[in-house]
Amino acid sequence: MIDIKNIHKSFGNLHVLDDINLHIPKGEISSIIGPSGAGKTTLLQIIGTLSKPDSGNILINGTDVLSLNEKSLSDFRNKHIGFVFQFHQLLPEFSALENVTIPALIAGKSEKEARTEATELLRFLNIEDRAEHRPNELSGGEKQRVAVARALINHPDVILADEPSGSLDSKNKADLYKLLFDLRDKMGQTIVIVTHDAELAAISNRTIRMKDGKIAEI
Repeated sequence: MIDIKNIHKSFGNLHVLDDINLHIPKGEISSIIGPSGAGKTTLLQIIGTLSKPDSGNILINGTDVLSLNEKSLSDFRNKHIGFVFQFHQLLPEFSALENVTIPALIAGKSEKEARTEATELLRFLNIEDRAEHRPNELSGGEKQRVAVARALINHPDVILADEPSGSLDSKNKADLYKLLFDLRDKMGQTIVIVTHDAELAAISNRTIRMKDGKIAEI
């Protein structure tokens, strides 16, 4: 599913990623852990095509993403990769339903189709009754579920999550963990999570430990 080959990345004189090689199979939930500054988020951004490495190669479901031009890369990202962030990054002026529909509209779906699929996802995530509420009217756990629905709207092959439980209380963390595994089981997504949460890492299919820009342990 995801093949990462000889990835290097520097910012000025700081070598952030040093010869990263990694294979993540389809349907696996992998947690990337390590101290701050280990390169975890930079690696996740490169996997998600939000940043480019200085050298190396990444294949996602057989597509050499680094060979794509900007428009093709943007289209690939929109259709094949879903993102879940620690602070949700929902647009405050739009309702929960509207936030979920945005990636579908960008992908070329009609407004009717996008709203129908978004409503189904919110129902699946047990948050349909909050569809017309704006983000400032939602709890932290509700915002995270809306963010997950938004990540799922285009049926991506891969979900990338950056500290998804970092702003949640214990109950909502437990709900999120269950949700991630339910998604993998019901929809077959490959999920890669950057986390400092030892509990989440422990229940993942695999824990990938990073240190000083390298894979220290798999």
